[in-house]
Amino acid sequence: MNTSKYSIATGLVFLFIGFCVLNFDCTNNGSLPEIIPRKVLFGNPSYWTPKISPDGRIIAYRAPFKGKLSLWIKTRGKNDDQPLTDAKNGEAQTIEGIGYFWAADSRHIFYVQDNEGDENWRLFSVDVHTKAVKDFTPFDNIQVQIVAMDKNHPDELLIGMNKDNPRFRDVYELNLRTGRINMVANNTGEIRAWFADSALKVRGALKATDDGGLELLVRKDESADWRKVVYWDLEDSENSYPVGFSKDGNFFYLFDSRNSVTSRLVKLDLLTLESEIILEDSEFDLYRGVGFGVDNIMKNPNSHEIQAVSVLRARSEWEILDESIRNDFVRIQALEDGDFFLTSRSYDDKIWTIGFVRDDGAESYYIYDRTSKNAEFLFHVSPELANYRMAKMEPISFKSRDGLIIHGYVTFPPGRERKNLPLVLNPHGGPWHRDAWGYDPDAQWLANRGYICLQVNFRGSTGYGKDFVNAAIREWGGKMHDDLVDAVNWAVGQGYADPKKLAIYGVSYGGYASLVGAAFTPEVFKCAISVVGPNNLITLLKSFPSYWSTRMARWYARVGHPDKDADFLKSRSPLFRVNQIKIPVMVVQGANDPRVTQEEADQFVEAMRKQNLDCEYLLFPDEGHGIRKPENREKFYSAAEKFLAKHLGGRIER
Repeated sequence: MNTSKYSIATGLVFLFIGFCVLNFDCTNNGSLPEIIPRKVLFGNPSYWTPKISPDGRIIAYRAPFKGKLSLWIKTRGKNDDQPLTDAKNGEAQTIEGIGYFWAADSRHIFYVQDNEGDENWRLFSVDVHTKAVKDFTPFDNIQVQIVAMDKNHPDELLIGMNKDNPRFRDVYELNLRTGRINMVANNTGEIRAWFADSALKVRGALKATDDGGLELLVRKDESADWRKVVYWDLEDSENSYPVGFSKDGNFFYLFDSRNSVTSRLVKLDLLTLESEIILEDSEFDLYRGVGFGVDNIMKNPNSHEIQAVSVLRARSEWEILDESIRNDFVRIQALEDGDFFLTSRSYDDKIWTIGFVRDDGAESYYIYDRTSKNAEFLFHVSPELANYRMAKMEPISFKSRDGLIIHGYVTFPPGRERKNLPLVLNPHGGPWHRDAWGYDPDAQWLANRGYICLQVNFRGSTGYGKDFVNAAIREWGGKMHDDLVDAVNWAVGQGYADPKKLAIYGVSYGGYASLVGAAFTPEVFKCAISVVGPNNLITLLKSFPSYWSTRMARWYARVGHPDKDADFLKSRSPLFRVNQIKIPVMVVQGANDPRVTQEEADQFVEAMRKQNLDCEYLLFPDEGHGIRKPENREKFYSAAEKFLAKHLGGRIER
């Protein structure tokens, strides 16, 4: 025998085997894609969320600068990009549903910023000429929200702020030239949100009631008494929400699920209290619920009439109410095969900034000129993603064990046969929220590493009608979790998933669901990862920040009362079932989290370690409710990747 030839042949065999392990699924004859680096998936975006100045001349956007996600500007049609905020001024953060916005003078940009995730938001402005930064709310432990602004009142801004009482937000008129702040509406009760008319007068208020419902209060002017015009009980409160006044102040637009199975867009006559239905869908809510706000509505900036509504079905679909924009929408939709949305409009409404969502790539943005009907490409959020093979997100549905139709999305690993694969169940947070079609870095990461990513809009998720939301009342750790297990059983029953290689990983409520999976159904899952997930519903409900006071009646009604229902809440808390855990658990926590505090994580980890259970604990001292800093995301996803590979056998980045 020629030993040299034998050695070469043997070497080639082992080389081929190694190549298969790293790059191919040899058993399925499928080519696996290249590993996508974590820094590409989870680093700061290269560009993000452009907004046109009111005069249509300058584009603002967010991009990294000196390692921080900062504000940048450029002149439309030129390549003169420059940063406005830098490391010494801190990171230009966004507040949920608000972000940054232009002042009417087209010279100043406003943004909000907290301190390492503590959610105490303060309002800042930056001058696009001098780059000078100004703090308009230099107070400790306050949270600012934007109530209203109007192009016809360029020097005024209405803000909600809990400066005098940490539990409630009063409304202040902020003079943008002088910086002077003057209270214009005092929150003497359980006011959850405020609404101003076109003259920037506070004439609407949303009041939380003791039964978990909501009342819409309206007054004729700022000196008049409040009167209740709408009452939503607990069953309607999650699917209904005010939108705002008509321009003349005589009508109020609102999402309303009363006398309907889904939330409809209606116009309420404030004199007669009669409602006109503007738009409805028999299956899907028009109001997207907590976490979405009313950003799916497009209003004419001059007449304040609603022009279009984006309905979130399996994908987002626009319903046009104003025919004057139909041709614009047709031209915009032809740009890409994705779901588009608007990020800003110039004051003359001639220039729009548009974003596109797709499932197998990052968002892309354009400038659209309504006069010429031409669109100019601006940027992709993360251009590097184009160098890698991405996975598709596919809508699914199945029937729960008690007969509900459950919707969700599945993302399969590219290059693998859809058979007997490891699966990671990824429940969303909220829980009054929902997963939607589009680019999801977690789904891409899991699919790229060889796992099926299964995302389920379990009962309680918004968007599918009020009966579906209300089916989750007092079902944390109960039927809500049954839906997740049913989803896994569906994937196994289809032959997609290996029943011996199942994991559960989630953030916030999804983190709670992961701990429930470990403690309540340890026979189903091989391992669990919980990120800022509560584990003791009693301590969770007692530790929410004081400015959540207007939300607590809803929480008590939908989840349970920490004093009156203590035994029930214990039965639904993973902390009290630690002795049933038989699988490895990773717990991830931000030390500054005001919603799910560090004590939540500490007590669970301590209980596991006392019983010598397999528990990894990652505590980030400079994070809040989630992991947002790139260096911390790298640390977390690196650890999570190794954790999943150890227990399910997926790929890791070397």
